[in-house]
Amino acid sequence: MALARGLSTISTRKRKVKITKAKLSQYEQNWRKHNKWCKSHGMHDLRHDSVEAYIDYCLGKVKPKAEFKPLVTEKLYRREEPEYPSFHSTGGGGHGTKKESPKYTGTLIKGIATMHKSNAVPIMNQKEATEISEMAR
Repeated sequence: MALARGLSTISTRKRKVKITKAKLSQYEQNWRKHNKWCKSHGMHDLRHDSVEAYIDYCLGKVKPKAEFKPLVTEKLYRREEPEYPSFHSTGGGGHGTKKESPKYTGTLIKGIATMHKSNAVPIMNQKEATEISEMAR
């Protein structure tokens, strides 16, 4: 058999919490620890003045105010330096000059011969040229 529409078996009503003497002493110990911890960590505004206020906080009856406080720095920690314009920002090309390829300008080497498997060998006189051409391939 189903429930009528709009009804539920879950009870959503908040029950009143009964505080026994044991729970009250436990809350009192926790209140002292909480205040001590807040004081040691510099959170003085989160401490509670009485045990009743702490119990209300624990049971969710009172919520702490959360206010946003932006960080304001008073002192600049960066040294002031003059700004030098970069080579690229001033319109410089940024390209270096091309290095000239080396060229032989002497008279000692007469030419270059190809030996085994495309091995280039410098030739200094006619005798070396004939030796290379007569070699077995």
